[in-house]
Amino acid sequence: METKNNSINGGEYLIADTESSQVFIPEEFSEEQLMMAQACQDFVDTEIEPHKEAIDSMKQPDLVPEILRKAGELGLLGIAVPEEYGGLGMSFNTSMLIADIIGSAGSFSTTYGAHSGIGTLPILYYGTEEQKQKYLPKLVNAEWAACYCLTEPDAGSDANSGKTKATLSEDGSHYLITGQKMWISNGGFADLLIVFARIEDDKYLSAFIVEKSFGGITMNEEEKKMGIKGSSTRQVFFNDCKVPVENMLSERGNGFKIAVNILNIGRVKLGAGVLGGCRKVLADAIQYAGERKQFGVSINSFGAIKQKLAEMAIRTYACESLCYRAGQDIEDRIETLTNDGMDATLAKLKGVEEFAIECAIAKVHGSEVLDYVVDQGVQIYGGMGYSADAPMERAYRDARISRIYEGTNEINRILMVGMVLKRAMKGEINLMGPALAVGEELKAVPSFDSPDTSQPLATEKEVLRKLKKVFLMLGGRASQVLGTKLESEQEIMMNLADIMIEIYAAESAILRTEKLISKNGTEESAIQLAATQVYLFEAVDKIQSAGKETIHSFLSGDEQKVMLMGLKRFTKMDAVNTKELRRQIADALIAKGKYLFFQG
Repeated sequence: METKNNSINGGEYLIADTESSQVFIPEEFSEEQLMMAQACQDFVDTEIEPHKEAIDSMKQPDLVPEILRKAGELGLLGIAVPEEYGGLGMSFNTSMLIADIIGSAGSFSTTYGAHSGIGTLPILYYGTEEQKQKYLPKLVNAEWAACYCLTEPDAGSDANSGKTKATLSEDGSHYLITGQKMWISNGGFADLLIVFARIEDDKYLSAFIVEKSFGGITMNEEEKKMGIKGSSTRQVFFNDCKVPVENMLSERGNGFKIAVNILNIGRVKLGAGVLGGCRKVLADAIQYAGERKQFGVSINSFGAIKQKLAEMAIRTYACESLCYRAGQDIEDRIETLTNDGMDATLAKLKGVEEFAIECAIAKVHGSEVLDYVVDQGVQIYGGMGYSADAPMERAYRDARISRIYEGTNEINRILMVGMVLKRAMKGEINLMGPALAVGEELKAVPSFDSPDTSQPLATEKEVLRKLKKVFLMLGGRASQVLGTKLESEQEIMMNLADIMIEIYAAESAILRTEKLISKNGTEESAIQLAATQVYLFEAVDKIQSAGKETIHSFLSGDEQKVMLMGLKRFTKMDAVNTKELRRQIADALIAKGKYLFFQG
């Protein structure tokens, strides 16, 4: 597997040119990583797929905990946990790959993520050595199941507003936790709870490792949900739950920081975690479109169906590209920090924190790609797609939660723009220099130089450079005009976020395809090239639309006209016959009978 010493910081993709040699693509996973992925796929095929109905019915209370234990026996719950705590000690991007495969497991993917992610990682990253030794082996082998108790009735996106209290006992030996948590995945069978509570009038929450056996814990019945019906979701009540002082996680008041950093990890893994579901839905849709006949022919011969199949694959390809690029960037930064002498655990936190912007992008893009794919899957199935006897109905319901948990997509959009602007103000990203340069460029005569079209994707890379200028133009001017008021202009923030997302996704697809062409040649990479060209063409349209709305939102008169002219200049792209490119992709999908890029 090829890795790189990452010299680009988080968010700098907006101003820097990245070479394809600098990025990781999923086709570069090692044989060991692919073997682990295959073992995970075999587990999904044998332990989950045959039992999906039973899992969703929740009539067998021991079924899901037993499946979780089997996952622990295979090492799937401790992919990135060091070997000294019972894990496999594999890389961050390997844990992304396993999240990808598990993503096709419906309700169980939520169970898995709640346990191995937000339930385990706070202890791995913030626990004392004694806490790690005591708890991690039990979680890795699923002797104990874990859950994460942050959300409250009045504290969702504003997590730090939680009212759950932790009161120190008179003898100073323990805290008494009292409060209510809701939407707690795995709450019904968890043995260990990561609980966030406020001590006295502290500005920030503190975090605690709570064993269910401590007592003072009750819960409501299982929530009746639209989807992921087989995952346990409870309200959990704490009434003077007695927690030893040594079970505080990290330092007093550090809980909100823990929550933010763990959510960053959850976000990028959710981006990868939709991919298995996308491939499964697409494979089912391809099969059904081949079997279903109307007007005497299979519906996969119709252009409208081919367009849907191709677009499902194109968006999945872009999502794969950006998720594994971000995952390896995180891994490389961790490695660099560790080699420079930083504590390994702290390096992992800092590596993820550096690419928090890309983590948010992965979450938003991935969840919306999944929603698109399942929606088109239902449409291809037609009336049968609405039937609970066919696979699309469950996939459609299960997918919807992805745009809500790990922070809603609206919150993530606002966060990613806010992070870019804050880093620019701190001098961590040189955003204003390039933004001012773009402003000067608007006053100059446009250049009519053409890229060297003898190089693969040269034209597309030039389009991408101009799209980055759109963000610099709009983000820079909005910051100047609105100042601190920009953060309250959420519509503008979300439009800027959409531009950021499409730039990152399009660039990731371009760099992946360019790297494949350099390795395999243009002919062997023709379908990937077609997918990239279609994605970029569509990204230009989305950026142009978001740009227009942004300009109309805060500018008027001559300046508005100048900015609109600049937007037109920077979103100019030669015509692409998307119909023919999609048909090429669809024909290749139909011939293969499933998703034809990375198979995991």
